[in-house]
Amino acid sequence: MPDRLTSIVTKTGDAGTTSLGDGSRIAKNDARIEAIGQVDELNSFIGLLACEQLPDGIHSSLERIQHHLFDLGSELCVPGYTALAESHVTFLETEIEQFLVRLTPLKEFILPGGTRQAGLAHVCRSICRRAERSMVTLDQREPLGDIGRQYLNRLSDYFFVLARILNKEAGRQDIFWQKEKTS
Repeated sequence: MPDRLTSIVTKTGDAGTTSLGDGSRIAKNDARIEAIGQVDELNSFIGLLACEQLPDGIHSSLERIQHHLFDLGSELCVPGYTALAESHVTFLETEIEQFLVRLTPLKEFILPGGTRQAGLAHVCRSICRRAERSMVTLDQREPLGDIGRQYLNRLSDYFFVLARILNKEAGRQDIFWQKEKTS
């Protein structure tokens, strides 16, 4: 495979623009770049979560998700390009269902936290929601396919359920929200 990134310091972005995968240049604060950045930030936090000691199978699942997010990033970087398919969304739905059979149904809202690993999963969930909102904003300006948004929507659900699994595996209870009583 030839070197893909032969020069990291290009100085081509010094004026506040960046190149897309199709060679066009856009402002670094464009909605498309914002969405790319949110997906990249999510992928970085998933990498941080993957540094933790996790139950069997979670590391491979997270790595697969990271690859999917690179695919999503390529879609965002090359307008009109499609890399994700319904099978990517189905993968997440299957993972979620496998987690849910191991958990008791929730009757209350839960607070992010419990174990460090669960807390990191909640951070991934909230960044994922932000990335999804960025894609909705971009879609309102430049129509995108539905799969990327659906993927991020399921992925935030995945991280919510994963956080619960991580707490359960560590013997920690979910932290239930309690409405503060006012006098």
